[in-house]
Amino acid sequence: MERRTFLGGVAALGFAGPAFAQKGGAPEKTSVRLGVGGKPLLYYLPLTVAERKGLFKEEGLDVEINDFGGGAKSLQSLIGGSVDVVTGAYEHTIRMQAKNQKIQAVCELGRFPAIVIAVKKSLAGEIKSPADFKGRKIGVTAPGSSTAITAQYAMVKSGLKPTDAAFIGIGGGAGAVAAVKKGEIEVISHLDPVISKLDGDGDIQIMIDTRTEAGTKALFGGSNPAAVVYAKHDFIASHPNTMQRIVNAHVKALKWLASATPEQVADLVPPEYHLGDKPLYLRAVKNSLESYSRTGIIPLSGMESVLDMLRRLDPALADAKIDLAATFDDRFVKAAGS
Repeated sequence: MERRTFLGGVAALGFAGPAFAQKGGAPEKTSVRLGVGGKPLLYYLPLTVAERKGLFKEEGLDVEINDFGGGAKSLQSLIGGSVDVVTGAYEHTIRMQAKNQKIQAVCELGRFPAIVIAVKKSLAGEIKSPADFKGRKIGVTAPGSSTAITAQYAMVKSGLKPTDAAFIGIGGGAGAVAAVKKGEIEVISHLDPVISKLDGDGDIQIMIDTRTEAGTKALFGGSNPAAVVYAKHDFIASHPNTMQRIVNAHVKALKWLASATPEQVADLVPPEYHLGDKPLYLRAVKNSLESYSRTGIIPLSGMESVLDMLRRLDPALADAKIDLAATFDDRFVKAAGS
């Protein structure tokens, strides 16, 4: 996607100038614990930008970031009360509603999943489609996370059951790369920069690619929101000014990403995020730019797409009554851009 197109979309956010940091009243809580599942992944790049650019501090917040092995673990930490807010997959808001847990998204960070499903290159002749995943070892960030769910959805669409393969948590950084290179897994469902590193090294053959709009439509039939900022409804209700400032920081991060070059991104993030190969990291950033949210608002069609996916995977959700409007509170994004 051309950069001017991306910039045009971001203009819809209506970003303000220097006064933007003043959006929202005095925060009810200035020390915030935030959970994330695999922070070095480009899926969560807006969070890293907000941290490294000092955007949380501009908003008067001291944000402690807790990095877990995968999105499912971040969700567990929120439910358990060890973090206040999470940057994680939108789908968790739906799953929790079905369990009578009121979790709400407040800002979309990724409009496409940006998840890639690939097979170890030496097995490409045997594993030609998700229909061949039965009995295979599939590496994901963590079982139950969006990487696992996306692979399961591809399997179900190919006529398999979501339990027909073994899902192995390999984390989100160098350990994931090593798991493929050591032959510990046969298929990988993962994100950049891990995917770009493995692809560049010739270790994998890409099968499904949701980093782009075309690839997302091919798997899901339409848009499919990815990373969001979410929290418990009770926390949002009792800390509206704090939430506003958290959203302000993420929206400013999206604005910075819209005009930043891959080189600027690579220079901003910690060097270990490059996985020892900065040129490959640059290509990974270019591959991922199309996936970031343009408006910060989750479209209804995207919510419906995720719900349809979950209903097909989880019998407990097949007939569950889900109020999609209750999964996303758009007030904070709208206020950030006003």
